[in-house]
Amino acid sequence: MALRPIGSADASLLRAIYADAVESQAPALYTDQQVKAWAALAWLPGVLDRTFEEGSGWISGHDAAFAIRHPNNRLALLYCRGCAARQGHGTALLERIEAEARAEGVDRLFTEASQLSRPLLERRGWRVMADETIAIAGVPFVRYRMDKSLRQS
Repeated sequence: MALRPIGSADASLLRAIYADAVESQAPALYTDQQVKAWAALAWLPGVLDRTFEEGSGWISGHDAAFAIRHPNNRLALLYCRGCAARQGHGTALLERIEAEARAEGVDRLFTEASQLSRPLLERRGWRVMADETIAIAGVPFVRYRMDKSLRQS
């Protein structure tokens, strides 16, 4: 699967992938109110800007999916367009993110996973440390704090 590094001109593309991923896949697991609140984050000024500007990440396929680490020991974002879901984009992105972090001397990665990404992360050896409830625009969401050791065994 072809991957390319995220560049400074990719912010609007990343926002489009993010919104598409939520709007096309989240309705299976989340309420309409949750989907609307979550998808709106893609377009709100300042919400994702710092992660896009300071993070390190990759875009998969023909602009189908992306993953970003920010800071270096945290998987901050992993999103895939609905039309490209379950085609290996998430796996390819995680493999690259994990390998890159390992090469930089990161021993453990952390993330906060949605119900959508948790199964993929668990298949890749991530473990749930705890669940937590957050609010987005006043709407409650359960997410999962997860981690993965990158140490070679």
